[in-house]
Amino acid sequence: MRITLVTGGARSGKSRWAVARARSLGGDAVSFVATALPSDEEMERRIRRHRAERSDAWETLEAGHEAAAALARARHPTVVLDCLTLLVSAAVLDGDAESEEEVLSRADQAVGEILEAARGREGRLLVVTNEVGMGVHPPTRLGRWFRDAQGRANQRVGREADEVVLLVSGQPVVVKAPDR
Repeated sequence: MRITLVTGGARSGKSRWAVARARSLGGDAVSFVATALPSDEEMERRIRRHRAERSDAWETLEAGHEAAAALARARHPTVVLDCLTLLVSAAVLDGDAESEEEVLSRADQAVGEILEAARGREGRLLVVTNEVGMGVHPPTRLGRWFRDAQGRANQRVGREADEVVLLVSGQPVVVKAPDR
């Protein structure tokens, strides 16, 4: 499976760009793997807004933390996974992490499961993620662990990706171009 990593800051246009790209590649034959869980009213509004941006004909898999399993069973060859950041944050927040190594290991495992599921498929996977290391230094230990885990996750997927696109103010900047 060819992988496109779509990264950028919060509200930079990542999801909108990934959805448009998936539509151009797969039309109505697209599977959307959603990792967001409706934890509060504001998150429910965000989920509804994102649903409205994509075709009703698309297969939507509300996967939460089970994104790798959802990716493995997606019906269509074009898949959007939105977003890797929520998987990493779940790895950081789930359980009682005693050390940075434990947090990084859990995040690495979650990312490895996604990449393994992608290796077993044909088609195109667009992975949406957040670029969190370009801002303020987190003041808490857990915040620093998350930033580091997310940075490592993005690097790992970026290494395996055929294409990396950074969204800045809604504009795509190709960081890594696919081999033609």
